[in-house]
Amino acid sequence: MSDARGLHPAPAVVIPDRELSWRFSRASGPGGQGVNTADSRVELTWNPATSTALTEAQRARVLERLAPRLVRGTLTVVASEHRAQLANREAARQRLAALVAAALAPPGPRRRPTRATRGSQQRRVEAKKQRGSLKRARRRPNHLD
Repeated sequence: MSDARGLHPAPAVVIPDRELSWRFSRASGPGGQGVNTADSRVELTWNPATSTALTEAQRARVLERLAPRLVRGTLTVVASEHRAQLANREAARQRLAALVAAALAPPGPRRRPTRATRGSQQRRVEAKKQRGSLKRARRRPNHLD
């Protein structure tokens, strides 16, 4: 998914390393004595709107599908589950590649509308009647009926 020349979220798409922005900070969690001194938490950001890796159609699809995750037009991925910064960097790269690959994937086939069969409608109504009679049987007897 990634190598030294960039990030490969899809076969024909390569996000150059120069478009990726890294930030490091201290992570919570395991790490022993080094947890308070090592900057092992990784934030990887990428701006799809200004990326040269995407065609206009791909850019529109990515922006539409990732809109809820974008903050001021940038996509941010955080990794802090490993103790080593290098492992977190690779985890962030893989996560970003997976997000972009999912956003670039073509939409699935449209649902073909169908109607419920007469038998399934009758079974549904019979089940509702049976449930109603069961609930009526649980009620306190009414002397006015």
